[in-house]
Amino acid sequence: QLRLVESGGGSVQAGGSLRLSCSASEYSGGNNYMAWFRQAPGKEREGVAAIYIRTGSTYYADSVKGRFTISQDRPSNTVFLQMNTLKPEDSAMYYCAAGSIIDYSHNLMSTKYKTWGQGTQVGVSS
Repeated sequence: QLRLVESGGGSVQAGGSLRLSCSASEYSGGNNYMAWFRQAPGKEREGVAAIYIRTGSTYYADSVKGRFTISQDRPSNTVFLQMNTLKPEDSAMYYCAAGSIIDYSHNLMSTKYKTWGQGTQVGVSS
């Protein structure tokens, strides 16, 4: 069974950077997408970035385009989220997820992902 473990969260000032890591227990686990989601208190879980495992194609929410970069290191079964120019509104619990998705337009929808990590907290102060 695929297991995901996130790391790299922390507290930074606005304008700073963080790099999140998601370590998978195996390659893909039969999934074709890996993604990062976030959830702030009182808000719905939001898709941030997704990567198509086979080709490395990437997809982003409008709110993070140009600031966040998702990438993968296939030999180590690790997915990264480089977050630059962080804003206070980026503060949230960040989750890594794996899913098998047919329609690429669904790759930032949390309901399409079946395997989740436990999350890592990101706090951005103004």
